[in-house]
Amino acid sequence: MWTTLPVWIKLVRSFFSVCVCVCVCVCVCQAGKSHVGCSVTFTDGVVKLDTKDFGERKVFVQLACAFRYGSDDLDVMGLCFRKDIWIQHVQIYPESHKPTLSPMHDTLLKKAGDNTYPFSFEIPKDLPCSVSLQPGPDDKGKACGVDFEIKTYLAMDKCSPDEKIDKKDTARLIIRKIQYAPSQVGAGPKAEICKSFMMSDKPVHLEAAMEKDLYFHGEAIPIKIKINNESNKTVKKFKITVDQTTDIVLYSADKYTKAVYTQEFGETVEPSSTYENTLSITPVLADNKEKRGLALDGRLKDEDTNLASTTVLRQGLEKDVLGILVSYKIKINLMVAGGGLLGGLTSSDVTVELPLLLMHPKPTE
Repeated sequence: MWTTLPVWIKLVRSFFSVCVCVCVCVCVCQAGKSHVGCSVTFTDGVVKLDTKDFGERKVFVQLACAFRYGSDDLDVMGLCFRKDIWIQHVQIYPESHKPTLSPMHDTLLKKAGDNTYPFSFEIPKDLPCSVSLQPGPDDKGKACGVDFEIKTYLAMDKCSPDEKIDKKDTARLIIRKIQYAPSQVGAGPKAEICKSFMMSDKPVHLEAAMEKDLYFHGEAIPIKIKINNESNKTVKKFKITVDQTTDIVLYSADKYTKAVYTQEFGETVEPSSTYENTLSITPVLADNKEKRGLALDGRLKDEDTNLASTTVLRQGLEKDVLGILVSYKIKINLMVAGGGLLGGLTSSDVTVELPLLLMHPKPTE
């Protein structure tokens, strides 16, 4: 399935302006299954040209999906800090690319007026969604991550390594590809553990469950917690943590985990007693603005974003093509006090983990 999100953007350069309409991809995952269904994404746009000084040069439009792990300005011993995952070019002047006009093309052509040339790209469904890694307070330049960029440029050839293209003959536009949650979600996960302790005949039981397996960004997540303390220990308090795991699979085996939500609860569960409650948590980017390297959904200029959506792997798809994999898990950790003569030597933690899917709701059509 796919939905259309019209965006009218004008980039003014010395000789042309670019007007682009983006059709945003909708990736639909079926809970409980190991595949993801995603329609083909179309990016339709138009370019308005003033051709009087072009001479024999041509105008090309390029759409590229790339993984960026360093600034374009860096040049260290000839190393490139950008890897193209997918790239496609079309020539729009002189006209050799005449796409079938969509309703969005018609709208853009009417707005742009004369000397306007349409273009269209068909994006394969297996390409990754836009993900950026949050820079630190002192970091400059473009953020590392996976992005989609439309570039319109004036040149003799579409990709000649010997031809240098002047910046004033180029217009660039970052777009983003995001995934939407399915209309129906699956049953919520459940986890439990029974842990025994030194110097105690009976264990502590911990059970945690969620109502569903998928939540939207910014949505409160209720977690039902049950504690049955049959031991002679005291549960002093417990902590709920949401961890984001980022796996950079394209160029290295770089994998790291960062907490995006942490809260302690001071409830005490005495020996031979129980506790049951439903607690709501909401992991959001606003509480994690200073964490360098946190995975975010692709950011458009002057727009805020959110924590990166969970990566959904389609069956048979090579992970490397996705560049960055993002996943979440919720940890509930009981801190159990030691007792008797041994004191802290017999204290321990009791922990369960729940998987969490975070995504965007599908817009109403």
